[in-house]
Amino acid sequence: MSTPDPRIIEVLATAGFPVESFTDEQLGVFGALTEEELALLVDLKAKLDEVEPEVQAHANVAGGALF
Repeated sequence: MSTPDPRIIEVLATAGFPVESFTDEQLGVFGALTEEELALLVDLKAKLDEVEPEVQAHANVAGGALF
């Protein structure tokens, strides 16, 4: 397993990813992302965060069975 790039991990932490709870294996995978993969992941998280209250509300209805 390669050593994760600390710059990538910092970007993820800044974006709100719980990097402190990642396993060493997860840190290795995330820390080896390309710039394009990192940008896509951060963008997807931002979009999900924008709708989080709505998504959580739906998850509470019948255990999320509607999705």
